[in-house]
Amino acid sequence: LGNVDGYEEIRKCTSEKGPYFYTSHLPFQFFPRSFFSSKAKVIYIIRNPRDTISSGYYFFFWKRVKIVQSTESFEQSFQWFLHGNVTYGSWFDHIHDWLTMRGKDNFLIVAYEDLHQDRRGTLELISQFLGCKLTPEELNSVLKNISFQVMKDNKMSNYSQLPDTITDHRKAQLTRKGITGDWRNHFTVAQSETW
Repeated sequence: LGNVDGYEEIRKCTSEKGPYFYTSHLPFQFFPRSFFSSKAKVIYIIRNPRDTISSGYYFFFWKRVKIVQSTESFEQSFQWFLHGNVTYGSWFDHIHDWLTMRGKDNFLIVAYEDLHQDRRGTLELISQFLGCKLTPEELNSVLKNISFQVMKDNKMSNYSQLPDTITDHRKAQLTRKGITGDWRNHFTVAQSETW
């Protein structure tokens, strides 16, 4: 949603029968004011900032994308993250601003870690929030298709269909491990104690 092409795609889609589903990493202030008084439902996924740093540094997507400057070391990536010098700006500001929506009927916070630890329970929570009761068969189908391996192999979710002008397809795959807590394998003691 961050560019003119994305905006035009949304305008084209909204002329068709809904409901519509959009994903975005944009900060709160970049959304139009009308969005916040609409009936749109927001599912905000929050992730442990330490894992966010590790993923940001090792995530092959950012290493392949031609329009994003890569860091030279994990320490540099760590410092950039702390100072908000990363794509979409400060994680801390992003979280703070979106959490002002907490308590609203159309806003649901989902922890990335919960998606890993209790997929079924989190999926049931999301379907209830959306007012979309899933049959046992539908629930099992979704659970199967949101597994890391299935998404890694799916061209619609692994970014392999991005044009060469945006990403360098000669580099490593875009998906990595699909786990939580991996930051423990990369942080120094000093970095772990920063906050």
